[in-house]
Amino acid sequence: MNLLSVNRLSKAYGAKVLFKNISFGINYGDKVALVAKNGSGKTTLFKILKGLEIADEGEVVFRKDISVGFLEQNFEFDENLSIQQLIDTADNQYVKCQRNYDAVIKLSETDHSDKTADLLEQALHEMNEIGAWDYEKNILEILSRLQITDTSQIIKTLSGGQKKRVALALTLINRPNLIIMDEPTNHLDIEMIEWLENYLQDGALSILLVTHDRYFLDEVCDRIIEIDNHDLYEYKGNFDYYLEKKAEREQIADAEIDKARNLYRKEVVWVRKMPKARGTKSKSRVDAFYEIEKKAKQKRAEKKIELVTKMERMGSKVVELHRITKKYPRRNIISDPFTYTFIPGEKIGVVGNNGTGKTTLLNIIQGKEPVDTGKVSLGETIVFGYYSQGGMQINNDKRIIEIIKDIAEHIPLANGSSLSASQLLTRFNFPPNVQFSYAHTLSGGEKRRLFLLTVLMKNPNFLILDEPTNDLDIVTLQTLEDFLEEFKGCVLIVSHDRYFIDRLVDHTFVLEGDGAIKDFPGNYTEYRLWKSSQKTEGSTKDMPVLEEIAPPAPKPEKPKTEAPAKKLSYKTQRELQDLEVEIPHLELKKKELENRLAEGLSDYNQIQKISEEVSKVTLELDAKSTRWLEIQEEL
Repeated sequence: MNLLSVNRLSKAYGAKVLFKNISFGINYGDKVALVAKNGSGKTTLFKILKGLEIADEGEVVFRKDISVGFLEQNFEFDENLSIQQLIDTADNQYVKCQRNYDAVIKLSETDHSDKTADLLEQALHEMNEIGAWDYEKNILEILSRLQITDTSQIIKTLSGGQKKRVALALTLINRPNLIIMDEPTNHLDIEMIEWLENYLQDGALSILLVTHDRYFLDEVCDRIIEIDNHDLYEYKGNFDYYLEKKAEREQIADAEIDKARNLYRKEVVWVRKMPKARGTKSKSRVDAFYEIEKKAKQKRAEKKIELVTKMERMGSKVVELHRITKKYPRRNIISDPFTYTFIPGEKIGVVGNNGTGKTTLLNIIQGKEPVDTGKVSLGETIVFGYYSQGGMQINNDKRIIEIIKDIAEHIPLANGSSLSASQLLTRFNFPPNVQFSYAHTLSGGEKRRLFLLTVLMKNPNFLILDEPTNDLDIVTLQTLEDFLEEFKGCVLIVSHDRYFIDRLVDHTFVLEGDGAIKDFPGNYTEYRLWKSSQKTEGSTKDMPVLEEIAPPAPKPEKPKTEAPAKKLSYKTQRELQDLEVEIPHLELKKKELENRLAEGLSDYNQIQKISEEVSKVTLELDAKSTRWLEIQEEL
């Protein structure tokens, strides 16, 4: 049964195209994840589905008589109502059914006719059919799992995280036929996320969601749709399958672009020399030429962000915590004296339920928050880079390039070279045509990526990341993970993203509540397995302690240089001639390197070196091919 059909939908803001002619559908029981880079239109698509935005073209069709629940990143409540009042005013099939049943019961107390008896039987059947008897029980379970204990609280007194959990609770309580969710795991602790995974696996629920949490995605969804370069692609499988098929698709697309560019270089000469009187055969060749031209001018798949900065030298002393404690009037953060000595290069995860003091611990380590007892001692060479939950205060009236130049005009790199502010932005997927846009045009995820850039610009040797996965797209997260794996300084990570924590950390600080901190020698999943084994065995056992070169490909035929139809400057003519020699040479070099990789080398360092050469040659080839196309436009 089809619940939602999206047909040939397009949306652009001025010259910025988000998506074009995309189509997909959601059937009963489908659980679909939407994946896209920040700024590609995920949130805009959700607003169109909800009716808050109007598409430029296409249509959105929901099945009649179904209920749809939306969980947005930015939600609106009547701030003066209590949580309980919001629950009581819910308008869903359970509430309607209950109200009808109550009304029939009241009528039957005074009217004993056969008609009333039939109404009562029908009302009972409807209550049984949708399971309305368990509605109150389900409400209590959902509120309890999301730690919403006091429903008399007024909405305006809640924090942003508490409001997000209330919005999630209301969405689930209403039990809609189709749930559309934008980053449902933000502001949830790990235990809540694991409960939500189990809840959403119910086969009767139909879901479309955006999430950066790859464990959550794999557990809940069985289909992925991706918006990439304005188009939509579908993958039936988990996240690993999506990565594999996406890589295959991009490789095929790049090969087709290479082929089209080679053919275009030959055909453009023929088109310009061809006489004006065209026969049928010539016309068909001209038509084919324009198709080739369109393909040749397509962009390759965007390269991964390059997070490469210079790290300040780190001495032997990093940070030492000597028997520290911290309490607030109504909350213990660290009750038992806690001692820890950080060593260079280690990576530590910090996990715990909301309210256990994770952010406070980060502030203590940086010296931003005083301790009650004990001492925090910092090494003289330590430079903190703090990526906070709150993000950076961005002046929306400033251009993106100005924000970066306010910090530094040039940024030194580890290899001794430097990058200009513009070059650094380009590496972070802010291309030159975007850099002079105003900050208010950026999506929430793009602003978080810009914030990450400003943190790394300071060349820290001790990175502290407080929920870095919130609002970052999966592509940026993968790049950040790769960077942190190779980062030689210390890293302290607070995150509810179990995949992110598991991949990076050496051991974990577990804030268990009421001021207790456990230093576990392993990642989060290992901690959960250890904790589960203790419960199962009822034990109190201690924590665990922690080549040959391939023959060259045949030399490609060198394109013949023809006299241009229009007069180019001498300098441009020489440039064109050089490009027509250099491009085939680079294509051959790239092919040879790829052949070497395909041989199945076993030396990791050699594989890494050749892969870097392939990336470098590909970038140079793209730049020269693009310049060749630009010169052709002048002819």
